[in-house]
Amino acid sequence: MSTTEPRSTIAMLPIISGLSLAFTITAVDPLVLSLNMPQVSRALQVPPDIVGFLGGAATLVVAAAVLAVGSLGDAFGLKRMLMLGLVGDILVNLLSALSPGYTYLLVMRLLDGLALAAVLGVSLALLKVSVPAERRPAAIGIFMAIEMLLCGVTPALGGWVVDTVGWRWLFLLAPLLSLIALGLTARYVAEPPTLQRRRVDIVGVSLVGLTLLTLVHGIAEAQNGISQLQAWLPLVISSVAGVLFVLRERRTPDPVLDLSLFRSSPFTVAALASLTLNFIVAGFSFALGQFGSVIMSLPQSTIGLLYLPGTLAISGAVILAGSLIGKYTPRPVLITGLLVLVAGGLLMAATAKPTMPLWILVLATWLTNLGSLVASAAVAETILSHAPPGKSGAVASVQPAFGMTGYALGPAVYLLLLNFFFQRQWLNDAEERGVSATEADQAVDATRSAMAHSPGTTGYDPGLLRQSGLDLGLDFTNGLRLTMLVVSLLPLALAVAAYLLIPRRPRPTR
Repeated sequence: MSTTEPRSTIAMLPIISGLSLAFTITAVDPLVLSLNMPQVSRALQVPPDIVGFLGGAATLVVAAAVLAVGSLGDAFGLKRMLMLGLVGDILVNLLSALSPGYTYLLVMRLLDGLALAAVLGVSLALLKVSVPAERRPAAIGIFMAIEMLLCGVTPALGGWVVDTVGWRWLFLLAPLLSLIALGLTARYVAEPPTLQRRRVDIVGVSLVGLTLLTLVHGIAEAQNGISQLQAWLPLVISSVAGVLFVLRERRTPDPVLDLSLFRSSPFTVAALASLTLNFIVAGFSFALGQFGSVIMSLPQSTIGLLYLPGTLAISGAVILAGSLIGKYTPRPVLITGLLVLVAGGLLMAATAKPTMPLWILVLATWLTNLGSLVASAAVAETILSHAPPGKSGAVASVQPAFGMTGYALGPAVYLLLLNFFFQRQWLNDAEERGVSATEADQAVDATRSAMAHSPGTTGYDPGLLRQSGLDLGLDFTNGLRLTMLVVSLLPLALAVAAYLLIPRRPRPTR
């Protein structure tokens, strides 16, 4: 056994690497944009209420379409679907680099979401059918470790690109990775047998898209007041569309989402954990980009470098997590990952300030990445273990569907919370200094306007702060601390749910 195991692992590495690289593109693509959104939004004069939506547009489409992609992959070919998505990602990103305005870029991000959906919806499914079940946990560990390495390097590279040659070149990173993934997939990944052609639940997919689109739009508009028509109407439409989707999926013979899967407590917890992990990661990267650029006046290359330290250690931890899942169960690994995420959020909530040491930002970023990757390995194994033969795509796509829903909601919700708590802070600041609410509001608007329209401005202008009579840098930081405290409750609640609802019994041997 000791002689065949290494050979088997080595033989699978090109397959795992190609699929992991494709999977990672779906994370790297929106991540580097979120981290560099201040520069992109300033250059294209993106309205403040559109920034969060633009950052999550691609992932919003992925969340809506990925379920259909999984079913289509089972019917038309998982490998074929993956390669089609990689080609689409290359073309759309090259076109995005030519963006003349934010409306054009928004359309490109929506189209890129379709390409990323094709990639994400079948990557894990191909891993399941390409790797024997007894080696799958270890393969998932390697799969996630490769993702971690790339997610640690590309933000730094993206920040360097933006600082050196400009934000348009940022859109060349994903095509480069897609080309490599395309070559590995074409050479080493076999096309599994396909199912008999089945209908695609177009109505179900449309309802999912409508639910998520109106939800994110409503959250973005809620920054200007939840009582306004443009805020509460989309949220009402989202709720109605969500209910109709559930009713539709319960009655149709070919549902895009098999609701019977959620009768399993481990599956349900894993799906919700996937949503929470990606929500935290996307929201954190967005908040980090805003805080680092606006308050700490850090160049984008420095913000990107925050992801690099400890990358190898996280990769090793994820490989270890895969081995522990195979030896025990996904339960303790999932709980550990979620609690590490909580630690990262609480660290920011306790220590964030305009002059905070960089090593604390590095540690918070490291804990967030470590927790998300370790927990993701447990989530992947739990969900893939529920996939019957011939339906790997349909079941495996549940994880990215929930994950990308969280990724799309993250920037919008973080921005909503950040603006809400920031407003509370500067209003309290104004009251303490004897400044009227109207004067304070004007000072905040003037500062934001100066930042948005001054290409050379990377942080708050101290002169503007003195004129306003407010300490907006500290107010913004306190708003961030409250935001991080609130969102840290989500992974904590999921850790408790995993402890209570996922059985402790060992995995059955296969």
